[in-house]
Amino acid sequence: MATHDAPGGPTSSALYDAATDAFRRWRTGDDPALDDLVRIMSPVLWHVVRATGLDREATEDVVQNTWLTLVRSADSVRDAQAITRWLCTAARREAWRVSKLGTRTRPVEDDVLDARLPAQTSPESEVVAGDESALLWQALSRLPGRCQKLLRIVAWEPRPDYSSVADSLEMPIGSIGPTRRRCLDKLRVELGGAT
Repeated sequence: MATHDAPGGPTSSALYDAATDAFRRWRTGDDPALDDLVRIMSPVLWHVVRATGLDREATEDVVQNTWLTLVRSADSVRDAQAITRWLCTAARREAWRVSKLGTRTRPVEDDVLDARLPAQTSPESEVVAGDESALLWQALSRLPGRCQKLLRIVAWEPRPDYSSVADSLEMPIGSIGPTRRRCLDKLRVELGGAT
């Protein structure tokens, strides 16, 4: 335990001595001494358990279970001066146990899971996308060769270099935009007739 003084409270050594005295008295048959020990050590145990990250309700359960453990196994504390350390260790171990159980059984909301799962499409939407893709490629194949080449370049390149497009299609740079527009219009007509 720390040896610094708590503001407005007893020094650590006074707390340690009071806990030791109460435990000794309780072990010799003075039943009200257990109430004194609980009053002295419960705030300390509360802080020990809360430091493990448990919430208020879980902390209350852990502190209560620590006291039950002491009552059941008081004989395991051979040295009365070790009672503060024994209680803090027992509380910390119980808090860790409860914490591990809590993380294994904590329910997770569907929206949290959805955000972490990879995006998946349904088989139906995959079929529809496949059909639409097939219709698009069929409509594209019915366009003149120059339109097919231009639309493929524009579709696959995020920012096509217009000078290289003009060179490969043997057309002026200034006519690429208007030609692309006309080719897209022709593709729309082809797609409209396919449905």
